[in-house]
Amino acid sequence: MPPIRSLIVKIVHQQDLNFLLTNRIPRRRLTRFMGWFSRIEQPLIRDLSIAAWRFFSDVDLSDAKETRFRSLHHCFTRELRDGARPIAADPSVLVSPCDAIVGACGTVRDGQALQIKGSAYALADLLGDAGEADGFRDGSYATLRLTPGMYHRFHAPHDCRVESVTHVPGDAWNVNPIALRRVERLFCRNERAIVRSRLSGTGHAVTLVPVAAILVAGIRLSFLQLERCPGRAWRTWARDAAFAKGAEMGWFEHGSTILVLAPQGFGLCDSVAEGRMIRVGQPLMRLPS
Repeated sequence: MPPIRSLIVKIVHQQDLNFLLTNRIPRRRLTRFMGWFSRIEQPLIRDLSIAAWRFFSDVDLSDAKETRFRSLHHCFTRELRDGARPIAADPSVLVSPCDAIVGACGTVRDGQALQIKGSAYALADLLGDAGEADGFRDGSYATLRLTPGMYHRFHAPHDCRVESVTHVPGDAWNVNPIALRRVERLFCRNERAIVRSRLSGTGHAVTLVPVAAILVAGIRLSFLQLERCPGRAWRTWARDAAFAKGAEMGWFEHGSTILVLAPQGFGLCDSVAEGRMIRVGQPLMRLPS
């Protein structure tokens, strides 16, 4: 990285300044604006905005299906070329649904998961249902954080059927470690989708919770058009959508986070640990033996 760029990035990533720049602003308004701006296809605006994004983020477009993009949004939500993410075929393994940095992960204790070391949140608050949260008692969870430069689509972690989806309106706090340390119960405050699935063959319930964040203009599911809910209304759709392991399920319109929740008996794979990189299709959890 050139020295000037390195210095600018270092300044922007300084904790207090980063928190100020990404959170002490009208988050939802800026997010809606970004959703509009990123779709502009005027060549000069497109090229400058993509260049600015690449300046501040580590972006690798070498595995993208297309090499030219209509807009910044088109580049954010790019597809990958065939074979770019091999899917672990072992049926006893739940794979990562996305490219990510592994955040807090481990075993659900007393109905709680860690947001970051020293800060927990209740699954009942995240899911809005104490009974549903109880289904993950002593289960496993993994926090998968997508950085802005990463591939933004997410995929089925196993052969499964999606039974229902709940859209939860909310805030748009940044989900980087700086904000996770400063904002309590952040995942329970932000907009999110609760995607409930059941694994084919075993019947285990596995839930994915894509969490939106600042500049994320939306969470999109390939099998369901999520509509914005007025006020604080939660909306649930019953679905019966089948997915093969590794099949695309949806995408973020910027980087964010996916929480993976699995019931008792599931365990994290040995290669999964906080701070490590993981890619779509790589082993994440092992099913009960």
